[in-house]
Amino acid sequence: MKKQLLLFAFSAFVLSSCEDDDIQAYEMDMMKGEWKISKTEVISGKDDKTALSTYVPTGCEANNTMEYRTDFYTAFSAYTSAGTECQLANKSEGTYDYDTETKNLTIKYTNDSPRPYQVVVLTSTEMRLKQMFGNIDQNGDLVIDYTYISLKR
Repeated sequence: MKKQLLLFAFSAFVLSSCEDDDIQAYEMDMMKGEWKISKTEVISGKDDKTALSTYVPTGCEANNTMEYRTDFYTAFSAYTSAGTECQLANKSEGTYDYDTETKNLTIKYTNDSPRPYQVVVLTSTEMRLKQMFGNIDQNGDLVIDYTYISLKR
């Protein structure tokens, strides 16, 4: 009886640990590819709903992309105008870590410090990140307000 109970417990552990790996692989598969920033918002920390400011990229900035691969590589490509055309001005490359349980995403570009985010929305066409660094109170209510970055395919 003890052997059967031990075998059952071990089997349950193995199956549950495989489930976490499957979830991470699934979410990283949804994350992989190039994403364009569709808007950046500062949201009130008091209710986590009220938009204090919204910025929608226009012109060449609308071509800026974030890239994620399943081998934990990431890159940010920034575009600027050169006369009447847009051209790549800067490409930052690095790595990222992603925890499917906490939805914490940490991006570390080469020669930069790690930058933590929380993945609020992740679908095959939309990703929304809550910036977890550099946030300040922007509306004077003494509560930290958060920057949210919305990305689309």
